[in-house]
Amino acid sequence: MAEVQDGHCDSTSQSTDSLRVEPIYESFLCPLTKQVMRDPVTIDSGVTFEREAIMKWLNECLSSGKRLVCPVSKKELSSTDLNPSIALRNTIDEWMNRNEAAKLDVARKSLTSDSTECDILQALQYIDEICQRSRSSRQVVRRDGLISMIAELLKNSSTKVRQKALETLRSIAKDDDDNKVEIAAGDNIRTMVKFLNHGQTQEKEKAVSLLYELSENKSLSERIGSVPGAILILVGLSSSKVENLLIVDRAEKTLENLESCEKNVRQMAENGRLQPLLRLLLEGSPDMQLSMAAYLGELVLSNDVKVLVAQTAGSTLVNILKKGNREAREAALKALNQISSYDASAKILIEAGILPPLITDLFTVGSNQLPMRLKEVSANILANVVASGVRFESIPLDHNRQTLVSEDIVHNLLHLISNTGPAIECKLLQVLVGLTDSSTSVQNIVDAIKSSGAIVSLIQFVEAPQREVRMNSIKLLNNISPYMGQELADAFRGNYSQLSSLVRVIADNNGVSEEQAAAAGLVADLPMRDSVLTRRLLEDGAFAMIISKVMRIRQGEIRGGRFVNPFLEGLVRIVSRITFVLDDNPDIIDVARECNLTALFTDLLQMNGLDTVQIFSATALEKLSHQSKHLTKVLPAPNPGLCFSIFPCLSQKTVATGICRVHCGICSARESFCLLEGKAVEKLVACLDNNNEKVVEAALAALSTLLDDGVDIDQGVMVLCDAEGINPILEVLCENRNEALRQRAVWAVERILRMDEIAYEISGNQNVGTALVEAFRHGDYRTRQVAERALKHVDKLPNFSGIFSKMGAQ
Repeated sequence: MAEVQDGHCDSTSQSTDSLRVEPIYESFLCPLTKQVMRDPVTIDSGVTFEREAIMKWLNECLSSGKRLVCPVSKKELSSTDLNPSIALRNTIDEWMNRNEAAKLDVARKSLTSDSTECDILQALQYIDEICQRSRSSRQVVRRDGLISMIAELLKNSSTKVRQKALETLRSIAKDDDDNKVEIAAGDNIRTMVKFLNHGQTQEKEKAVSLLYELSENKSLSERIGSVPGAILILVGLSSSKVENLLIVDRAEKTLENLESCEKNVRQMAENGRLQPLLRLLLEGSPDMQLSMAAYLGELVLSNDVKVLVAQTAGSTLVNILKKGNREAREAALKALNQISSYDASAKILIEAGILPPLITDLFTVGSNQLPMRLKEVSANILANVVASGVRFESIPLDHNRQTLVSEDIVHNLLHLISNTGPAIECKLLQVLVGLTDSSTSVQNIVDAIKSSGAIVSLIQFVEAPQREVRMNSIKLLNNISPYMGQELADAFRGNYSQLSSLVRVIADNNGVSEEQAAAAGLVADLPMRDSVLTRRLLEDGAFAMIISKVMRIRQGEIRGGRFVNPFLEGLVRIVSRITFVLDDNPDIIDVARECNLTALFTDLLQMNGLDTVQIFSATALEKLSHQSKHLTKVLPAPNPGLCFSIFPCLSQKTVATGICRVHCGICSARESFCLLEGKAVEKLVACLDNNNEKVVEAALAALSTLLDDGVDIDQGVMVLCDAEGINPILEVLCENRNEALRQRAVWAVERILRMDEIAYEISGNQNVGTALVEAFRHGDYRTRQVAERALKHVDKLPNFSGIFSKMGAQ
C-alpha cells in the first residue's frame, strides 16, 4: 500500500491517495488550496473556491488596498458576495462518502498482524484523518468495528504502531461518548496506564492525552481510577519535574476530571493529593463533608500534609466538633486525631480553638456525653496537642478564663483517670506527662495533685498490666518527683510492692527504654536519707542489679539511644543512696564494702559530659571518705625521724609501708573507703576544671575530707600537692562563682594555709588575697570567721591573740 524507501516507512509523510477507489475530479479541488473543498462557494467571476480560502484572499486585498480581482481569472470583482455551491458540495460529500467507505474497508484489511508496519501506519493515518473531519466519520469508524481492531494494536511490537494507535484512538474518542465507552472496553485502560509507567516519552504523551480525552466522560472516570496504580502514576506525572510540560499538563487535567468520582478523590488523598478531598470537605454537601472527614481520619498522612490539612480545614473540623451531630463529631474527631499527631499541625489546631470542645467532650456526662470509644479519641487528641509544647496556662477554655492547668480542670482530669478504662487512663496520664514536661506548668499540676490527694491513686498505676498505662504513670511520677519526693516516699512505704514494680522495670534487659529511664529517675528522686526505702531496695536486690547495669553501660555492653544517659544518671543517683545513710546504719557500711563503692564512684568520675553522674559520684565519695577516719585500722605511731622541711619535700612518701599518711592507719579503698588508696584524688582534682559549678562544688567537698578534723591535715595538704590540686583550689576561690563554692573554697584554703611554707608562697598572690578579703567582707558569719583565719596565715590581718596574751601577762 505504501511506498518504502531505504527500508523505512514514515507514516506522517505518506499520502492516503492510493487508498481512494474513485479518482478525484478537478472541479472538487479549490484553486487556492489544491485540496478537496468542504464548503464550496462561487464568487462574482463565476469561479468556485473553498469558503475559508477565498475569504482570506479577499480580506488581504481589502487590507492592503489592492484591487479586488479573481485570483484565477484576474477579473475585477464588482462584489464580494459568496454564493454557496450546494450542488457541488453534495456531489463532493457523496464522492467522499463512497471513497471513505471503500477506503475504510481497505484500511480494515490492513489492521491485521499479517500486514506490514507501513501498511498499518498508513491505515491508521487515514482513519485518524477522517475522524478529525467530522463526528459522523467517527461514528462510521465505530459502526464498522474498527475501534477494537485499533485498540488491539496497542499491544503491537512496533513502537510506531503503538504510538499511532494511541493517537488515532484519541481522534476517534473526541466529543463522542459512545466511542469513548467502546475504547475503554476490556483491559484497554490498563494498557494505556502501562504506557504511562513504562513507555517512552512519546508513548507517555499520547497515552496520557488519550486518557484525558476518555476522562471527559464522567462515567469512565471511575473505571480509570479503578485500574491499579493509575491514580498514583498520574499524581506522580502531574508533579514531575523531569517529564515534558505536555505530559505534566495532561496528567493534571486528567486528575481534575477524575475528581468527579468520590472513590478517585479518596485514592488521590491516599497518594498525597489532598486538595480534592479538602475541597469537598470545605464546600461539599453535609453528607459529603461527613464522608470526607471520616476518610481523612483513616489516612496515614505525612507531617507536611498534616500541616496543610490543619491550615486548610482545621477550623472547619473544629466547628463540626462544636456544632455537629454525633455522627459528624465522630468523623471530625477521627480526622483531628490524625492531624494533631504532629507538633506543628497541633499548634494550628490550638489556634483554631480545639481545646474547649475537647474538654467539653471529655467532661460531659449524662445523655449528651460521647460514648467511651469517642472519649478515648478526644483524650488522644488532647494528649497530642499537649505534647506540642504550647504554654497552656495562657489559653482560656471558657468565659471563666480557666485553663488546662487550672486546679479544677486538673482535678477533673485526675477524676477521669481514676474512673475510666485503661485506654482513656493512658491518654489522660499522657496529657499530665505533657503538662509536667513544661517548666511553666509543672507547679500547677503538682499543686493540684497535692490538693486532690491523688498521689496514692497515681502510684497504683505503676503496677498496671497495660504497658502504656504503666509507662505514662511512671513518666508522670518522674516529672513530679523533684517537687513531691516526700509525698512519694510516704506513698511507697504504704505499699512496697509498687516500689518493687519500679525495680523490676529498671531490671528489664531489653535495651534501655524511656520507661526504664523514667523509673530510674523516679526512684532516684526519693529522699536520699530515707533509710527505710534504702533497706527496702536492698531487700529487693536493687543495688546489686543496678551496679551491674552501671558497669555494663560503662564497659559498652549495654548500648542504646537517647535514653541511655538519663538512665545511667538515675542509676548512679540510686546507688549513691547507700552513702547517705552510713552514719546511722553500721550494717550499711558492709553493703558499701561489698559493692566496692569507692572504686565504682571513682571510675564514674571520668564520665565527662555527664555532669549529674560526676556530681553524685563526687558526693558519694565525699560521704564515703568521711567514714575513712573511723574505719582505718590505727597502729601505734612510729618514732619521728629527723625533722625535715615540709614544703620542699611535698612529694616525699610516708616511710611506713601500708600506713595511710592521711588517716594514720591501715586503709584500703574497699574496707575504709580511702580516697588516697582508691586513687580518687587526681580524678577529683580534674573535676575542679569543670564548667558546671555543681560538679566543682561536689569535687571540692570530696577533696576537703582530706583536710577535715580527725585526719592529718598536713599530710592531706601534701596529698593535694602531689595531685597538683592546690592551684585548682585557689583558682576556684579566686573565680568566686557562687556563695556555696566560695564557702567551700575558703574553708579548704584556710586549711591549706596552715602550712607556713605554703602560706609564705601564697602570701604574694594578690588574687588569693583579694578573694579572701571579699569573703571576709561579704560572706556569712561562718565564712567570715574562716576567711579571717586564712588572712592571718598570709599576714593580711595581724594576729591579735598573741598581743592580748602578752598584755594579760603584764
